[in-house]
Amino acid sequence: MRCAVEPDRARYAFLALKGIGIDVKKSAGSNENLSAVDASATTLGTAFIGSAYDAVNGTGWAAGHKHENLRALFPMYETSFQVAALRKSAIGSLADLDGKKVGVGPAKGPAEVFFRAAAEIAHVNPIIVNGDPAVLAKQVTAGEIDALWQGAVVPIPSLSEVADQADAVVFGLSDAEAAAMLLKFPQLSATTVPAGTYKAQSAEIKSVSAWNFVVANKDLPIDTAYAITKAVLSATNPRSEIYPTAAGTLAANAIKNRIMPFHPGAMRFYAEAGIKLPSPGSPAK
Repeated sequence: MRCAVEPDRARYAFLALKGIGIDVKKSAGSNENLSAVDASATTLGTAFIGSAYDAVNGTGWAAGHKHENLRALFPMYETSFQVAALRKSAIGSLADLDGKKVGVGPAKGPAEVFFRAAAEIAHVNPIIVNGDPAVLAKQVTAGEIDALWQGAVVPIPSLSEVADQADAVVFGLSDAEAAAMLLKFPQLSATTVPAGTYKAQSAEIKSVSAWNFVVANKDLPIDTAYAITKAVLSATNPRSEIYPTAAGTLAANAIKNRIMPFHPGAMRFYAEAGIKLPSPGSPAK
């Protein structure tokens, strides 16, 4: 079995301990992984749901090529989106970003795509600033730009840097804004960031997120898909047994995939676990 992943082997050692042999191959990320899995019955891949949406529909980076062989196995972790700004700027919502300079990470990346949509929903016209999130965070604390929108596992490092280095606020979306984003993007899910996640954060933050899943080819043997899914989702403490960012690697989070069909082997495990899986394109939960 070959697994196309980001250059990080540690989290896949868990499968070896369960007697499941994986040959880890480095890749350039989700897009390459999805194409590799689509082309090979013996390849697994880690994938951002936003990228999987384009792959399944033949849009965006996958324009003209529907990846029809992709099947979901299990959730990995959540990429959640929030904004950081200096408290003295009096910015605390999307509505406050009209005409403001907002860092959004690399040009045309997922963060920029989702931020532009969120700004449109909020009826604001911010000035988009692209760049490395770590550099953009320093520009926020220096007052060179007004805010930074980013998506990652929480606490998002670049936003934590702003909150740790200055008197700052971190916020998300209003209920109405989040609902509109879920209608526009079926690859997104609602999320809540607990109070205390960032320095001086006294209340929970509501926003949207996109999950990362392990995917397989539809021709992967059912028993193999079942064994892999069961081995991973039977971990008692994913963070310590699998990887520190694996807190969300739980059977209950399988419902966050509304993009790809699930592999029959994975479906067998979820049925045994009492998890009712959503159909592709079903409403967000």
